[in-house]
Amino acid sequence: MQLKPFFIFIIQLSFSCNGHADKPAQGNELRKQVINSQPGDNPYAHIKDIPLPAGFRRESCDVNSFTAFLRNTGLKKNKTVQLFNGRLKDNQSAQYAVLNITVGNKNLQQCADAVMRLRAEFLFLQKRFEQIIFSDNDNTVYKFSAPYTRENFMLYLQRVFGMCGSASLSKQLKAVADVSDIQPGDVWIRGGFPGHAVIVMDVAVNDAGKKIYLLAQSYMPAQDIHMLKNPMNDGLSPWYEVNDDLLIETPEYTFHRNELKRW
Repeated sequence: MQLKPFFIFIIQLSFSCNGHADKPAQGNELRKQVINSQPGDNPYAHIKDIPLPAGFRRESCDVNSFTAFLRNTGLKKNKTVQLFNGRLKDNQSAQYAVLNITVGNKNLQQCADAVMRLRAEFLFLQKRFEQIIFSDNDNTVYKFSAPYTRENFMLYLQRVFGMCGSASLSKQLKAVADVSDIQPGDVWIRGGFPGHAVIVMDVAVNDAGKKIYLLAQSYMPAQDIHMLKNPMNDGLSPWYEVNDDLLIETPEYTFHRNELKRW
């Protein structure tokens, strides 16, 4: 499956994200394995090309699934994260690679916006227009309606991104009871004013049933969506492992284990 190019959205400012002071739990189960620690350009064209630790495999999926869409998302060769205004993000140590998706020229595409954009683009590409639905914090529902054109789609998202954010998206998503059931497209999210959200871009498993996953985020100010390194295990990075830790530490935010949700 090959992705069509993403378009720049001219959208209103969504609720912003912020850091959290929690500290990570200690003790990872997987032995550290260096996957790609070389500086310079990113050598991988798509999410699906990011190599796996020894013994792990990506499970098969339907070509029309959200998993396939995410795995086929393109990556830029340049690993630098730029802000909406063309400036470089101050922290250039968080990202493993940068998604080949436009950020726009306004301070708009932040954390929850990036998650909603990926989901909406997938449904639009599949022509599942009736499923493109988001709700705001007052539970007002925003449905995409005809004409089903790119232009109207962008106008629809202008309204959605202006009215919805991490708080409303957290309410819209369903809790995942067991983290070991993690799937591509799941979202670690803390709804709030501000809050934060990161999306699971891929999952792999080994013969023992151990799972690992990749994460992507946008942040504030609006910036390129990027794959996150794993600060809890430099050798396993960018993969994260599913284990018994109560906290999931990402480079710029820490989530609680019970904050994993699903569409």
